[in-house]
Amino acid sequence: MNVALPDTVFGTIDSGNTAWVIASAGLVLLMTPALAFFYGGLTRAKSVLNMMMMSFGALGVVTVIYVLWGFSMSFGNSLTGSKDILGIFSNPFELFGSDQLMQSKEVGGTTQVVVWGDYGIPAIVFLAFQLTFAVITVALISGAIAERVKFITWLVFSGLFATIVYFPLAHMVWGGGILSGAEDGIAAKMFGVTDGAATVAPIDFAGGTVVHINAGMAGLVLALIVGKRKGFGKTAYRPHNIPFVMLGAALLWFGWFGFNAGSELGADATAGLVWVNTTVATAAAMIGWLLVEWFRDGHATSVGAASGIVAGLVAITPACAALTPVGSIALGLVAGALAAVAIGLKYKFGFDDSLDVVGVHLVAGLWGTIGIGLLAKDTGLFYGNGFKQIAVQTVVALVALLFTAVLTAVIGYALKPLGWRVDDEAEFVGIDSAEHAESAYETT
Repeated sequence: MNVALPDTVFGTIDSGNTAWVIASAGLVLLMTPALAFFYGGLTRAKSVLNMMMMSFGALGVVTVIYVLWGFSMSFGNSLTGSKDILGIFSNPFELFGSDQLMQSKEVGGTTQVVVWGDYGIPAIVFLAFQLTFAVITVALISGAIAERVKFITWLVFSGLFATIVYFPLAHMVWGGGILSGAEDGIAAKMFGVTDGAATVAPIDFAGGTVVHINAGMAGLVLALIVGKRKGFGKTAYRPHNIPFVMLGAALLWFGWFGFNAGSELGADATAGLVWVNTTVATAAAMIGWLLVEWFRDGHATSVGAASGIVAGLVAITPACAALTPVGSIALGLVAGALAAVAIGLKYKFGFDDSLDVVGVHLVAGLWGTIGIGLLAKDTGLFYGNGFKQIAVQTVVALVALLFTAVLTAVIGYALKPLGWRVDDEAEFVGIDSAEHAESAYETT
């Protein structure tokens, strides 16, 4: 569809902000291969290639469809000025293919391009940045169903989940939909409107709801639909390569600066605060996880340190621009401890979340999102600002949980005729050989 965009979306480029977001997009893109190392190291040697391929497969599928219709569904109406659909998603065909973002015009001898908001960033650069968030969200889910799923079914799921769940949720939270601070959103209905926006707006700076609660809940639903690995509860599934896990965690931490600080869309003081908050929260979460291990098990582990890092990164993601550094330390410390305890839930309740997507991403994501209501420096309860922010954060989180759970279940059951599970022999011998005709380590 060839859409003529309104004059209001054209502007001049701010080269500094543009360079910042392009670099940040590269950092966030790195996070998906980093996740492949993190997840790959946590699996057994006979499953590592399949585990890594699930991340790379998501990277391939989601990248293509994001350019085709994902950006249009998530943010299209912000550029076209058209009405979204029930506050849930924008028209996927209006900016189909994203070529329309490359329009330009001459104004007073200066070339103006389609820019995003008031940041002076070309809209195509904003698309690039947001594309990387969609990719890693889908890749995160794979850890919950490791070592037992057909690769083709995973690829089909990746495209369906991105389209039916991720793109709408991104619109609802970031694109002016019902979970944003828009005047017709849930927050506005709860506490009213001031100057055309919700009096108390939901806060999700870089993806606590859109990425981590979303991925964590989807992982839980798929783990229940796909079922347990053979021998779950009886077999010790030990990580086959802990240096891979540590490398993946390190690269995730590095890439996360693009994830969080890049979401400011400019290199300014807020981006600096976000960088500091991201760092201290992550460090505190690692300490929190290790403290649980010390008291519970009598020793601190490398896998625990790496997992604590990820839990801290998850928790601070929605809150990184709203907290002080001290508040971020508190948020991270609690996140690490909560996630360390939560990973045991799968044994208590009998679901096989292979690599603890639920314990880390869902639990830490929920804490980070709701903790904003307690610790936000301008609106948090602990700063004397009442209960409104925590009420809004909780309602948004619950709506997102329900939305993701229902639609993921629909997709998961719809794909059952295609077949989720590899056969028992393939699972026993090794999914790498069965699905990819390869092995990670040659022994002859």
